[in-house]
Amino acid sequence: MKPPHWSLALSEAPRALTEFGAQALLRSVLLSKIPRGDGHGVMVIPGFMGDDFLNRSLVDFLNKLGYRACGWQMGRNLGLRSLSLDEMSVNLERLERVGGGKVSLIGHSLGGIYAREIARMQPHTIRQVISLGSPFGDGRDGGSHASRLFQMLNPDNRVDPNLLRLREGLAIAPPVPTTSIYSKCDGVVNWRTAIQNKSHHQTQNIQVFGSHCGLTLNPAVWYLVADRLLHDETSWQPFKSALFQHH
Repeated sequence: MKPPHWSLALSEAPRALTEFGAQALLRSVLLSKIPRGDGHGVMVIPGFMGDDFLNRSLVDFLNKLGYRACGWQMGRNLGLRSLSLDEMSVNLERLERVGGGKVSLIGHSLGGIYAREIARMQPHTIRQVISLGSPFGDGRDGGSHASRLFQMLNPDNRVDPNLLRLREGLAIAPPVPTTSIYSKCDGVVNWRTAIQNKSHHQTQNIQVFGSHCGLTLNPAVWYLVADRLLHDETSWQPFKSALFQHH
């Protein structure tokens, strides 16, 4: 599968800046319209080459809604060699204690793949997964402009062998409520690789308009994330709105 057209890739930065501006303007409106959360723990995992600083606005927004939100607290996401499952487990246990229950995972791009696989390994700990522009589907290896850089930074001999197995079965949804948010205007990842097949009844794909890099800053994404976090595995229902395309 081919990466997005070069015109989408070159326009990523200005489009992300536009989404940042819209988010800043609409933050107070969003906070006033969305019901407050139940206080459970939420972890936001950055995408490839990203870190917690880039997701600080989303984390702050979720904390103001009443959740116990935080980043992944493992520095810059350079790929599988920067992911420590032991450290992740410690962070999740801490968040589970302070939030009083299962943790929701929100992952941007590669971070969404991590979130899905962690939920597959620890379904007893994870309440739900929300991925943002994450290329877990068939054709993902050639469907991203970042694939070559990822492969250069993560040769197999520098990655924990246990993590290499995470590459298997990525397209299958974890056994928890799972929402994939994607954009057909994505300039980094071919949006078709971010579509979740119906692995079980608590899965859904929702389309937004925006860039790849700006998904964690996109007001529409914030609205969707806040709506999804209101539900656990016992109350989960597919999102329905005439303003979004979903399936």
